[in-house]
Amino acid sequence: MKHHDLKKAALHRVGVQVEYEALGPEFELLRQMLRARTKAGLSQADVAKRMGTQAPAVTRLESALSSGKHSPSLGTLKRYAEAVGCDLQVKIVASNKPNKRFKPTPLPPLRSGKAAA
Repeated sequence: MKHHDLKKAALHRVGVQVEYEALGPEFELLRQMLRARTKAGLSQADVAKRMGTQAPAVTRLESALSSGKHSPSLGTLKRYAEAVGCDLQVKIVASNKPNKRFKPTPLPPLRSGKAAA
C-alpha cells in the first residue's frame, strides 16, 4: 500500500481526521524550519554549532515536531531561527472554524463600576 492510500484510509477512521488536523501547525512549523535551513545552506550540524549545542539535539528538535510528542520551548525555536538567519514570529489569530475539542466558556458579566482587566 502506498503512503497516499494509507493516509486516505486512516483519515476515514473516527477521530483520526481531528487529530491529524490538530497537528497541522506543528507540520507547518517544521516545513518552515526545514525550508529556512535549506535556504541558508546549513546542515543540522551547522545549525547546532550556531545554537551552541550538538547535532543530535537539532535532529531531535526537527523530529519532535513531526511526531507531535514534544513541544520545543519558544527560546529553543528562537535560537534555531536566529541560527538559520531568521526571526521567530508567534501570532494568535482568530479562527473561523469551530473547535471540536473545547467548548467556549461564557465570561461572567462585568459588574458596574469595575473596569475589565
